[in-house]
Amino acid sequence: MLRQLSVITLSCLSLVAFAEGPHWTYEGAHGPAHWADLDKNFAECRLGHAQSPIDIRNTRIKADAPDLAFAYQPRPLAIINNGHTVQVNETGAGTLTIDGHVYEIVQLHFHTPSEERIRGRAYDLVAHLVHKDEAGKLAVVAVLFKAGHENGALKTLFANMPVGAGPEHSVAGVMFNPADLLPAARGYYHFRGSLTTPPCSEGVAWYVLKTPVEASRAQLALLHKLYARNARPVQPLNGREVIEHL
Repeated sequence: MLRQLSVITLSCLSLVAFAEGPHWTYEGAHGPAHWADLDKNFAECRLGHAQSPIDIRNTRIKADAPDLAFAYQPRPLAIINNGHTVQVNETGAGTLTIDGHVYEIVQLHFHTPSEERIRGRAYDLVAHLVHKDEAGKLAVVAVLFKAGHENGALKTLFANMPVGAGPEHSVAGVMFNPADLLPAARGYYHFRGSLTTPPCSEGVAWYVLKTPVEASRAQLALLHKLYARNARPVQPLNGREVIEHL
């Protein structure tokens, strides 16, 4: 089935295949500085000109930027530790509509600290909600987390996350709605970018929500036991424009 998807979608969904492909990590000889050397298909990690993540500093406020219309619904929890992150597969969990263009949510996963920086600041955690349209193009919504109160949505996920890399784990009787991760305010930063993991394919539409949500330090510690740091360093902007939606 994966072979029928577009290259960029395959790249994103291949995170599920934890045991396949060249070995890469977030540090050392197989870390981000060397990803392009590990496989010819990873060349864009070095040669690309619209790579993610970025440090968001200068933005252009656009009064007519479209709203993000989320239409998510609860689905039985399907969670996986793929060797790089904790991921929730979201088949049938709803859609994101942007200016009339519809994307289906396919999965969400976590990076700590946040890969995106806002004026130089990294947050404690980020969730990347990955969406795909009918043509296989991707739109990723980033939800930033800061240390604070316990997060109910994360409580459900972290109570059921596998402690070791392995296949997808379906949790009987547990429902999860990705909408529970979203902040009430939906202003965002938008830019064109790439996947933040190999093969770093470009052509991804990024929407970083401006308002962070909270997670307790105990919750952050649970994730840190599995992944103390799984964030790619920020990449050059190379003249890209960042749009700010208020």
